[in-house]
Amino acid sequence: MNTTHYAHWPAGLPHAITIPDTSLYVNLEVSARRYPNKPAIIFYDTVLSYAQVHEQVLALAGYLQHACGIGRGDRVLLNMQNSPQFIIAFYAIMRADAMVVPVNPMLMTDELQHYVEDSGAKAGIVSQEIFSRTAPLVGKGALQTALVATYSDYLVAPTELNVPDFVRAPRDVPAQAGVVCWQDALAAAHAPRPHEAGPDDLACMPYTSGTTGKPKGCVHTHRSVMFNAVASPTWSGPMAPDHVTLAVLPFFHVTGMQSVMNAMIYTGGAIVVLPRWDRDAAGQLITRYKVTTWTLIPTMMIDFLSNPRLAEYDISGLKRVSGGGAAMPAAIAQKLLDLTGQQYMEGYGLSETMAASHVNPPNRMKQQCLGVPYLNVDSRIVDPITMKEVPQGETGEIWIHGPQVFQGYWNDPRKTAEAFAELDGKRFFRSGDLGYMDEEGFFFFTDRLKRMINASGFKVWPAEVESMMYQHPAVQECCIIASRDAYRGETVKAVIVRRPGTDATADDIIGWAQQKMAAYKVPKLVEFVDALPKSATGKVMWRALQEKEMEKK
Repeated sequence: MNTTHYAHWPAGLPHAITIPDTSLYVNLEVSARRYPNKPAIIFYDTVLSYAQVHEQVLALAGYLQHACGIGRGDRVLLNMQNSPQFIIAFYAIMRADAMVVPVNPMLMTDELQHYVEDSGAKAGIVSQEIFSRTAPLVGKGALQTALVATYSDYLVAPTELNVPDFVRAPRDVPAQAGVVCWQDALAAAHAPRPHEAGPDDLACMPYTSGTTGKPKGCVHTHRSVMFNAVASPTWSGPMAPDHVTLAVLPFFHVTGMQSVMNAMIYTGGAIVVLPRWDRDAAGQLITRYKVTTWTLIPTMMIDFLSNPRLAEYDISGLKRVSGGGAAMPAAIAQKLLDLTGQQYMEGYGLSETMAASHVNPPNRMKQQCLGVPYLNVDSRIVDPITMKEVPQGETGEIWIHGPQVFQGYWNDPRKTAEAFAELDGKRFFRSGDLGYMDEEGFFFFTDRLKRMINASGFKVWPAEVESMMYQHPAVQECCIIASRDAYRGETVKAVIVRRPGTDATADDIIGWAQQKMAAYKVPKLVEFVDALPKSATGKVMWRALQEKEMEKK
């Protein structure tokens, strides 16, 4: 294990920490006991105290157990945008001894069907504006009950902030068998059974796509989820309960879930919730509620700092600005530093590591850098062919050993076995990302061993998109590649061989895709060709198409 980076370790912080030996839910229970009247959630100008949040968590957990038949280890789908209901539902599912299956609210019915069937989710908690995509799945197979939440139920206090129409929309839950209104579930006031889940019970299963096949569930226990919920606020210095964070990263994604939502619940801090990115609303909320910590992706920061109204907002109170998903452009990082005195703290993690495994030390931050292996983590750079560690400065695959590493892929022992390897008597997760370690022990990303497109921090796996594109009657062959994009970093391009006798246009293909898959996966560019390049064994040579695309100016 290389310890060069210890020279830049945060002052006074041990190299390893001890985390609570409980379920994650207990963090909320403890904070509610300690700070019952303190703000836990701020939704525009409506404030929910820790006592109120905890009371609703208990009521919802009781409903899941008594009315929905949810038991220990059962999976519950959680499908909504950032909202008070997401936080309450997340902890209610865990209080019911069940496992959260968070999904991207952009997913369409065909995509959601895989998550439901693969996880075997017995119930789903879904927001009203996207419920129509889940509705056809209720009562079919495992999914027997859907609790539908209306965001406007939590807009109690008057506000002059810009509230989107989908958030203001009045309650309109369809009358359908198996469908229950969120407010009715709470009003039932079922008391939950005694809490049984412990650190090694199933807690959360975010899905990640692979180079082949459909998305795979990453199995996390309360222990692996707990680690980053504790480590994240610990890394930057003591996180007092008086800290306030602005939640703009989606909670369904592990970074927003862990570094924002779960970290604040653990420390007793306040979460200012924004359901959808809005640079003016962000500026107003930071100013109004004296936000101290902010985790966001580079595209958000670029948009925020380019706002002509920026001078109207007081962002001087920020004490930590962090994120990941893509490298922060140097010019943007410098502008942030000039305005707030804060360096953008970059980090690196995956769904398999429940957010961060590497973070830049607060006292030695490097830009466009993944950071160092942080608390309790041993990370190596390994030659993916020889499976031997490479010298510092040389490129190899990033391997990770730490308490936040997942248990494996749900119901997929073969993929699980492929994802791990042993080195020096330790079990390491093979990230599939290529990088190198510099002379100070900092890690840098160079390429992907796996095939993946990074569009504004959203991971798009070409094989998944290709399999859906083949459903189009005009598509005979298709290869999905990345194309450069000034704003998103990368965007999705489809190289298509049309089926003989068809005349579909690029607009036809794109319009069809918009109905079939999440917006970030939809090809923004379509190129028609007579044939795709293939190897002697008949495999499509996607790398050749990718390299040709990247050579374009």
